[in-house]
Amino acid sequence: MLRLSSKVVQSEAGILRYDRTPTPMWLLIGLGNPGEKYDRTRHNIGFACLDALAKRHGLEFRTKRANSLVAEGSIAGQRVAMAKPQTYMNESGRAVSALRSWYKIEPAQDLLVIYDDLDLPFARLRLRERGSPGTHNGMRSIVAQLGSNAFPRLRVGIDQPPGKMDAAAYVLSRFNKEEESQIPDLCDRVADATEVVLREGVIAAMNRYNATG
Repeated sequence: MLRLSSKVVQSEAGILRYDRTPTPMWLLIGLGNPGEKYDRTRHNIGFACLDALAKRHGLEFRTKRANSLVAEGSIAGQRVAMAKPQTYMNESGRAVSALRSWYKIEPAQDLLVIYDDLDLPFARLRLRERGSPGTHNGMRSIVAQLGSNAFPRLRVGIDQPPGKMDAAAYVLSRFNKEEESQIPDLCDRVADATEVVLREGVIAAMNRYNATG
C-alpha cells in the first residue's frame, strides 16, 4: 500500500536530501485481451470498465509498463495505477506480478482485479476479498504468479453460453444488441463500486453492491 516517493527537498541546514515519504497506492487491474479483434468481447469487460473509470476521472492509458497499458492519477482521494495487461488473458499473471513489484504494493490490501465471470447472470456484480480463481484462466495465471489468492476482486457477470455453445468461443464473442445497450450503465456501476472500495474499503463495497447486483 505504501510506495516511497523520491522528491528532492532542502533541510533547514540547506542540505539537499531525498524525501522517502511513503505514499498510498492502489493497483487496479482490468482483464482482457489486446487488439481490435477482441475489443468489446465478453472476455474484455474488465478493459471496458477500466476505460470508463479512467474517462470519468480524466485519466489516460499513455504509459507502457510491465507488459501493460497504465494510467496513473488520483481517484476517491487515493493514488492509483490502472493497468490493462497486454499479455493476453492466459498470461495475465506475468503482467500483474511485474506491476506489483514496480509499484511495491501488497496484493491483499492494495490490488483490485476486475474481470468477467460466466457463473454470474449478465450485469451482476460480486466483490470478494479473496477466493478461488475458478475456471477463469486470467485469474488462474494471477494466483499462480502471486502465489496467493488473498487479494480483492470484482467479478462482472456475463452469463452462461446459450445451448451447447463452447465456453471459450462464448467469452470471445461480442455482446448482443440488448446487452450492448446496458454496457455503459454496467461500467458506471463498476466504476461506482471501485470508488467505494478506494474510499471506504472492500467490505463496505461488498455490502452495497453484492446485495444489489
